This record gives sequence, structure tokens and C-alpha cells, in this order.
Amino acid sequence: MTSIRTWLLAARPRTLTAALAPVAVGTACAHAAGGVAWGPALAALGGAFALQIGTNFANDVFDAERGADGPDRRGPARAVASGWITPAAMKAAMAAAFAVAALFGVYLAAVAGWPVIAIGLASIAAGIAYTGGPFPLGYHGLGDVFVFAFFGVVAVCGTAFVQRGAVPPLAIAASLAVGALSTAILVVNNLRDRDGDARAGKRTLAVRLGRAGALAEYGLLIAAAYAVPVALAIGRGPWLLLPLASAPLAVAETAAFVRASDGPAFNRCLGGTARLLLVHGLLLTAGIALA
Repeated sequence: MTSIRTWLLAARPRTLTAALAPVAVGTACAHAAGGVAWGPALAALGGAFALQIGTNFANDVFDAERGADGPDRRGPARAVASGWITPAAMKAAMAAAFAVAALFGVYLAAVAGWPVIAIGLASIAAGIAYTGGPFPLGYHGLGDVFVFAFFGVVAVCGTAFVQRGAVPPLAIAASLAVGALSTAILVVNNLRDRDGDARAGKRTLAVRLGRAGALAEYGLLIAAAYAVPVALAIGRGPWLLLPLASAPLAVAETAAFVRASDGPAFNRCLGGTARLLLVHGLLLTAGIALA
């Protein structure tokens, strides 16, 4: 493998919709609250991408060190576990990605004040603590809470905050849909890796609840993602129903997830759920902007 291809694999580009969708939705909420500030919006997007990539690098190296990415792994090969990138190099890349996120944060803090510093530091700390440190969140069944909070609520509300100086109630509501679909991506990942995670002591919700529990969680998250725009449409008009146009994709992905039994099938479901997040998020963005 070429060096560029190896680093692209480690960055996990399929997961980057979890960075794009919340910034798009948060920007639409800022528009609805009085107007878009494009400088902060683009900085928020750059920071979100850097945080996502840094978190992916951290997961790669810390999971490898804890033995979670063994030779029987069902998902795509991981760079450190496969010996393509050394742990030291991956940790340096992780630090560089988080440093880039911090640079965007410096600009955003100058625009929107000290709360941005608190949000940024908490996001970086959580990205590392997801699989690293003395109490890795993902190993104690808290990964789903982390993803919902930081890739849903914090990302959407933070994006609106840096543009408007306050968090509109609409952003809080919309963030629930984004957080639900972001977490659904993790559920697919965790059910796919359940056996290996259990052997490595990684007690994800999929390990704790089993296959039936993970499937139920996925279904509830999908349902929540569609309940939010329906509820918003009651007070804000029919444009908020635009995300329902992605419902056939949601039904297809849910059916595929229920049937999945091997690595390739789960990997297709992961990519499909990430695609659902992007489509749903963009439709929600459009609906908020047009309402």
C-alpha cells in the first residue's frame, strides 16, 4: 500500500459525514435565527473534520494497543494493527489533527468567546478518551453517549453558537436527529466488531446487549431521526418534512442491517448508514433554511 492510501484508510473517509452533517444543520439553524456568518461556519466545518480525523487516528492506535483489532477483525484493516503505520507515527498524526482543530478553535474563540475554548477542549479530550486513557469511554459502553453528544448536540449547537452568539432552540431540537443517525453508524460498527471487542474487554453496548439489543437500538435511533422533523414541522411548516424523502433509504438500510451476518455486509451497512446521515442532514438543512 502507498503511504497516501494508508493514511486515507486510517482517516476513515466514510465516517466524515458525521462531521459535515451537523455543521450544515447548525448553519441552517443560524440562518433561521438571523443569518449565516460564513467565516465561522467554514471554520466550524474545518474544525469538525480535524476532530473527526483525529478521533479516528486515536481509535486506530489505541484499539491496536489494547488488542481490539485482532486478525479475526470483520471490518476494514486498521493501519497500526496491520503494521502499516507505527504507533508513534499514528499518535503524532493524531496530535497534528487535534492541533489543526485547535487552530480553527482559536479563530472561533476570537469570534464567539470563551465558551468555544471549553467546547474545543472537551471535544479533543473526548476524542482521545473514546478509546484511550485510563477510562476509555468506548470500552465501558459509553461510546454511544459520546457520539450522540459530540457529533450531534455539541456539533450542531456549537456551529449555530459561533455564528449567532447564542444557541437557538431550533438547533437543540435538530441536533437530536443528527446525533441519532451519527450514533446509528457506531451501532453498525460495534455489532460488526462485537466478538473481537468482547475478547479484548471492550464492553460496547453491542457487547452488553447482544445482536437483538443492537438491532433494537438502531431501529430506535432511525425512528428518532424521523420523529424530530415531524415534530418541528408542526410549528414551523411543511418544509421541515423534507427529511422524510430519505425514508426509503432508511428502510433499505435497516433491512440490510437486520440481514447482515458477515464483514462485507456490515461494512456496506456502515457506508449506507453514513450516506443516510448525509442525505437526511442535507434535507433537514434545506428544510430549516426554507421554512
